[in-house]
Amino acid sequence: MDIWNLETLWFVLIVVLWVGYFFLEGFDFGVGNLLRVLGKNETDRRALINTIGPFWDGNEVWLLVAGGATFAAFPEWYATMFSGFYLALVVLVACLVVRAVSFEYRGKGSSEWANMWDWIIVATSLIPSILWGVAFANILRGVPIDADGEYTGNFLTLLNPYSLLGGVASLALFTAGGVLFLHLKTGGVLRERATVAARYIVPIAIVPLAAFVVWTLAASDNLRPQTVLVGVVAIAAIAAAVFFQTRGRDEVAFIASGLATACFVVTIMLDLYPRVMVSSTAEAFSLTVFNAASTTYTLTVMTVVAAVMTPIVLLYQGWTYYVFRYRVSSEDFESMKSPIELLDEVTGKPGSSL
Repeated sequence: MDIWNLETLWFVLIVVLWVGYFFLEGFDFGVGNLLRVLGKNETDRRALINTIGPFWDGNEVWLLVAGGATFAAFPEWYATMFSGFYLALVVLVACLVVRAVSFEYRGKGSSEWANMWDWIIVATSLIPSILWGVAFANILRGVPIDADGEYTGNFLTLLNPYSLLGGVASLALFTAGGVLFLHLKTGGVLRERATVAARYIVPIAIVPLAAFVVWTLAASDNLRPQTVLVGVVAIAAIAAAVFFQTRGRDEVAFIASGLATACFVVTIMLDLYPRVMVSSTAEAFSLTVFNAASTTYTLTVMTVVAAVMTPIVLLYQGWTYYVFRYRVSSEDFESMKSPIELLDEVTGKPGSSL
């Protein structure tokens, strides 16, 4: 099979987009998962949210581009996946929308108001952390697809042992990435708490990741040496994150956890190719990069646009991370008041603005 074609190129580019999303939004979700664990009071939680404040909305752009690229390059894949995973994707989108609202609204009321939104941030970080792993595991494991490319299962079809293990693995990886990011980005008491939490969370992440990789390789009907290699690297990378974190090498530990997350995605996609969605009904009904792709003209135009715009986007996002590279601590926020508190001071009527 000739791999030098536009269909394969766009499959690879979409994999790169998902790797970027899982890595960047992964530690973003991880911080949300740990908000109530490491944040003991309002000041702590405000500081924790500010570690991802400049980044979270930019991280979500990777999801939008991955979805848009899939729609344009592989419309049949997009249609089948979104119709089959409709309920799960509605839950995911709802979580992302409410999570964005939570970041904006938590500082616009009393401490009880902020506390409510903090719990919502935790929930809307935790649920996607699980559902993304479930979704990608199902794409590889196979779902009921008929000869017309239509999904014939239901929501419960997606809840099987393999996909649930994929959900646990993604949750563990995102949370490990989050705690290592906080270890890198916080100072003072928050960093001390992140250090303690990382000693437990990162080693624990090895277990579901290793179990998922082993199951994937053992059950594969499309096994390649490259897939085995990437799977082994995934396990080795999270083990390296443990090693470097215990030795105070924050940057290296965080990069290692990101490599583990990237290899998690690549292991799935390598085992998938040239398919883009496996049919459990019949192998002949599976969608591939060839029968699900757009026309050559469409893919050519997309390639030119991507070649021009991608470096610009990467440079901008890299610059953002560079500008906001400094550590954040609770002490930075102890004397700061929310707009509502300042308004209450001016009016002399606490709570009158609510």
